[in-house]
This record gives sequence, structure tokens and C-alpha cells, in this order.
Amino acid sequence: MTSATKAQLQIHFCVLLWGFTAILGKLITLAALPLVWWRMLIVLAALALVPRVWRSLGALKPRIVLTYAGIGVLVALHWLTFYGAIKLANASVAATCIALATPFTAIVELWLMRSRFSPRDLLLGVAVLPGVALVVGGIPPGMRAGVAVGALSALFVAFFGSLNKRFVHQGEPLTVTGLELGAGVLALTILAPVMPAIFPEFAGPLLAVPSPHDVWLLLVLALACTLLPFSLSFVALRHMSAFSAQLAVNLEPVYAIVLAILLLGEQRELTVQFYAGVAIILCVVLAHPWFARPRQVEFP
Repeated sequence: MTSATKAQLQIHFCVLLWGFTAILGKLITLAALPLVWWRMLIVLAALALVPRVWRSLGALKPRIVLTYAGIGVLVALHWLTFYGAIKLANASVAATCIALATPFTAIVELWLMRSRFSPRDLLLGVAVLPGVALVVGGIPPGMRAGVAVGALSALFVAFFGSLNKRFVHQGEPLTVTGLELGAGVLALTILAPVMPAIFPEFAGPLLAVPSPHDVWLLLVLALACTLLPFSLSFVALRHMSAFSAQLAVNLEPVYAIVLAILLLGEQRELTVQFYAGVAIILCVVLAHPWFARPRQVEFP
């Protein structure tokens, strides 16, 4: 097996594991806030056992540490709203909303990275709108709040993804992950007391001991579906093009929706109109790498 073929298999395995995160979020009985808090805390504890994480941390400048901490807060808010969307709707709806991160990123990078305006990206963003309309019309009214929260989650993806891309070479990957997750845990801990007044649907006691059922699912979510694919994806990216990687990652909503149908039977909650909207959104998202052209990005 060639290195390129092995890398393709590795990255698709990572994307499949990421697809399971939506399923696990539905199966775990914790509210969104404690679910995300425990997920980040478990990964952080695992990273704290790696000596090179601590060695690399000491070499980082304070300004870079604060930058990664800020990005970590955005990651925490993304996961909080993602699992909030799952609780308000279901895994299929939340996964579909995350597909909106691609057109959102095109807009965010235009602002953050000071890249040139691209009519192609604008066209792809507009092409997503009919799919969104079909998705909203194809779900029960009680799930529509989940669509709004899921779209907000996709916007957070666009922001922290663009910022991570900008600062990707400033630190060792595992150390950066530890910094971001540590800041995320701290942010959620501070947010917990006011969460019942702001978003009561997401709130829950952080220090309550999860049930044995939830403990096992949280360990799978944190270690098998977060830490493992993160590390493996870095290995795969050394042997594949950016185009191939982006195309594979864009398949995550597809894997999540198929898994939701097979494992949760969510197709019984949704209509043909919903899946027509999903098809339009995914076609646009998967088409984006084909039309994208590498361009020089000017950093401010």
C-alpha cells in the first residue's frame, strides 16, 4: 500500500470518527454544557500526560498563548452550540448545519485574512440558501430552534478554523490543542453560573457525576472521536494534498447523517423535503474544493 493510499484511508477514518460525535451527543443524556465540559476536560487530562506538551508550552510567547486561548473559547462555543443543536433537534439537523461552515468560512476569511473578494465563493454561498430553506421547511416546528443554533455553531467553526489556519505554525499541534481546550474548559466553567438565565436548554451541573452509561460514552467521545482522529489526521496530512483533505473533511455531515439513519432511525422524524435540502447543501459544499483555486493570502 502506497503512502498516499494509506493517508486517504486514514483521513476518511478520522472523518468517520468525527461523524460519530453527533451520534454520541444524542446518546449522552447530559445537557450540552456539562457534555462539552467533560469532553474537553478528559482530552485535556490525556494531553497533560504527554511530556512534550509541557516542554513545548514553555517555548511559546505569552502573546501566542493568549491567541490560542482566545481560539479555544471559540472552539468551546462551537461545541456548546453544536450539542445544543442536537438536543434541540437531532443529530441529522446539527450535522447538516455544520455543512454551512464552508460558505461561512469564505466570508470570514475575506474579513480576517484580508483575502481578495471571490465572486465564486459568493455564488456558492448563495447556492446554499435554497437548501437551507428546504431543511427548515422539512423539519417539525419544534426543531427549528436547533437549526438556528446549528447555524451559529457553523459560524464559530468558520472563525476558529480561519484563525487556526493563520496561526498554525506558531506552536506544536498537541500543545496548541491543550492550550485551546484548557481555555475552553475555563470559559465554560465561568459561563456555567449564568447559563441557566441565558440558555436554560443548554445548562446543567458541571460537577454532577455522570451515570456509568454516560461515562463510557464520554470516554469514547473524548479519546476515540476527538484525540485519536486529531493525532491521526496530522499524520495523514503529510502524505496528501490540501484538496484531498478538504474534500474528505467535507464528507463529515454525510457520514453523520447516514449513521443517524442507521443507528438512531432519525429518518422517521424528518421529511423528504429535509433530505432534498441536505442534498443541495452537500452538493455545494462538496463542489467548493473543485472550484477553489490556491491563492496567496496576505496577513494583516
